[in-house]
Amino acid sequence: LNNVPVKMGQTLCICSRASIIIDNKKYYFVQKLDEGGFSYVDLVEGVKDGNFYALKRILCHDREGRHEAQTEVEMHQMFNHPNILNLVAHTFVDRGGKSEAWLLLPYIRKGSLWSVLEKLRDKRNSMPEKQILHILRGICSGLKAIHEKGYAHRDLKPTNVLLDEDDRPVLMDLGSMNRARIEVRGTREAMAIQDWAAQRCTISYRAPELFNVESHCIIDERTDTWSLGCVLYCMMMLEGPYDLVFQKGDSVALAVQNPVAIPQSCSYSEGLQVLLRSIMVSNPHERPTINWVLDQVQDLQSRSPNTQTNMV
Repeated sequence: LNNVPVKMGQTLCICSRASIIIDNKKYYFVQKLDEGGFSYVDLVEGVKDGNFYALKRILCHDREGRHEAQTEVEMHQMFNHPNILNLVAHTFVDRGGKSEAWLLLPYIRKGSLWSVLEKLRDKRNSMPEKQILHILRGICSGLKAIHEKGYAHRDLKPTNVLLDEDDRPVLMDLGSMNRARIEVRGTREAMAIQDWAAQRCTISYRAPELFNVESHCIIDERTDTWSLGCVLYCMMMLEGPYDLVFQKGDSVALAVQNPVAIPQSCSYSEGLQVLLRSIMVSNPHERPTINWVLDQVQDLQSRSPNTQTNMV
């Protein structure tokens, strides 16, 4: 603490605040937001602009970890899209012999789609269909931009979708992204991809073809279409289609081979239910592309009264 004299007999207490510098700009630490296995997210405030940011600190335990963090940075830099989280700045820091990647990202106060759905569930409410379509359209738009660059997200889920104050969805956590089209040649390659998916693609949102990778096949961006279907189901039912399967310890790999079960109590339009069934097709060759899904969503929006269409 520093005591700075103001007037005779009075002092102003200035608390020393932890600060960091990225790209010659200073940011004050405000509070911790989240932490995972290899990363931490802190809320920081820009000293000059007064804006809040999310600082993601990725622990790089070895050269491979540093390479993965660099890849995540490059994935962010590839896009300038309203539905993909942009990277404000980044740096690599060496502390005590260990390396950390610092990614400065916009802070979206409302939080994730999952946190919004949890609040609805706690209040025994449901999400209006026009809101579902609005959010779904934005997610499709973000995925379309990723797929058009020849990449796939590979870990789409409600916790990786942020919502701003206008319910504009923003895709985050690009650390699992890789080339959209993966040609598998042989058992060894198939097992390597299966092991990678087990580590990087959340089990209850993972596409069926990633559970048992065939020794000669092509994995493409339609893994994201499957995950999108799971996210749509979650917006409709306030839980993922395979969350309970996983929680009970049953086989998700087996469950995803069967057609998705929509409860009879579902009150959403037949059009939305048909779209969900059309997306969640176990056979990847019969599963639609994001472009097709986006067209269907826009068609449903045009038929739905008072639907938000101004922001995607």
